Amino acid sequence: MTAICFTVPGKPQGKARARTYYNARKKAMSSTTPDKTVLYENFICTCYMESAGEQRFPDEAYIKVRIQAFYEVPKSSSKVKRLAMLSGELLPTKKPDIDNIVKAVLDALNKVAYRDDTQVVELQVRKQYSERPRLEICLEELEA
Repeated sequence: MTAICFTVPGKPQGKARARTYYNARKKAMSSTTPDKTVLYENFICTCYMESAGEQRFPDEAYIKVRIQAFYEVPKSSSKVKRLAMLSGELLPTKKPDIDNIVKAVLDALNKVAYRDDTQVVELQVRKQYSERPRLEICLEELEA
């Protein structure tokens, strides 16, 4: 299988922390993933399926993932600063954290692009500015 690349339009979002609470009905602790995170993961999944269809990596494949998170340039930026951001001289050091973006992407693609995200053995991630906020994701099978 060759590489599968796709774009997730819109502002990059990270995986939010699960909420844990005491469930009186079950008389035990329960955890739920916030709705915003579930919706974003479903959106990533939909973008993948629009690009790749039913294509899925083999269960024993080693996978390399490349993620580029493009953040919108703040409207308050001066022209000089804006040019520096768009040229890559200045990079975003703001939320969401890069590890939370990765977690959202890898979890969203579980059982859709691959059996489990444990198959991901190589990861390349970058945050940068752009006129158009989005995630660009490439999945590639590595040779054993």
